[in-house]
Amino acid sequence: MRLFPLLTALLVMTVIYLAVMERDALLGYAGVVTEDAVQEDADTPAQGRIRVVVQTSQAREIENAVVLRGRTEAARQVDVRAETSGLVTSDPLRRGAQVAAGAPLCEVAAGVRNAALDEARARLTEAEINFRAASGLSESGFASDTRLANARAALQSAQAGVDRAVEEMARLVMYAPFDGILESDTAELGSLLQPGALCATLIQLDPIRLVGFATETQIDRLVSGAPAQAQLASGHQVTGVVSFLSRAADPQTRTFRVEVTVPNAEMLIRDGQSADIMVTSRPEMGHLLPGSALTLNDRGELGLRVVDDAGLVSFAPATVLRDTDSGVWLTGLPETITAIILGQEFTREGAYVDAVDQATQRGEP
Repeated sequence: MRLFPLLTALLVMTVIYLAVMERDALLGYAGVVTEDAVQEDADTPAQGRIRVVVQTSQAREIENAVVLRGRTEAARQVDVRAETSGLVTSDPLRRGAQVAAGAPLCEVAAGVRNAALDEARARLTEAEINFRAASGLSESGFASDTRLANARAALQSAQAGVDRAVEEMARLVMYAPFDGILESDTAELGSLLQPGALCATLIQLDPIRLVGFATETQIDRLVSGAPAQAQLASGHQVTGVVSFLSRAADPQTRTFRVEVTVPNAEMLIRDGQSADIMVTSRPEMGHLLPGSALTLNDRGELGLRVVDDAGLVSFAPATVLRDTDSGVWLTGLPETITAIILGQEFTREGAYVDAVDQATQRGEP
């Protein structure tokens, strides 16, 4: 029954001994660097310190890029539809045919529209005669102003009738609004078209658009007119410039639409192809260092262990900008740093080390 109090007392005495007599060792084991320990490291001769390899780096301006996943999209696409009713009298054009702006696509029969135009012109001639007669009588004082006004109104109404008949005749033929390729056959010969019925679907592929969607963190790094390149799913590589950056985010995905205009004179790029788009963004300042130099501090932050002229080690958080064959580009660091690239895992913040420059280790002058 007395064994438990004795063990408790022994444990308390051990803790008190460690806290008083072995305080520095206990704090060092816990990862806390005291001023005495720092001073002790500073007083340690250089030959007694841990030797590490360092690399001095000066920040440089680097070209940065934003990679987007997207697709190709026709610059224009329109459904040419009928504005009046009638039977198609033109031979159909087959899908895939290239047409020029203003080329006729579909034509419907005039029917009684020619007779309606002749009637409107006859009424216009009659109204002109009546107006001239009323005008002459009014000048001689034999017709009232009311009669002259009625004759003028009849003349204008007849002119409007002719204009309507001419406009209705113009609707008989549907033309291509721009240079493009037919995505569907035009209306078949003898088919009946009603107002709004489809004549043909026309798309324009030169130039073509590459459409991608940038996140909230990417969109601020892009500017209109920036050069861009893309690789299509077929392996074809193309280049262009940014022509549009959306100012409003998609309410569901919270991404912003980005459009790149690409020449497509040979029509090698089709509408709807998948594409990996790389857009050149604003240049940033960064350091090129080996990826093995990266480490984590006690808070789990990614960065580098750096040393000053006295050999004191400190931690500098960093952000990976881009990975290359020569190393990683890092940002978020001071303009000039001396980073530990070998042996950083064997030291700690606040310790003093014997720093050997990488160039010196290699025997370079």
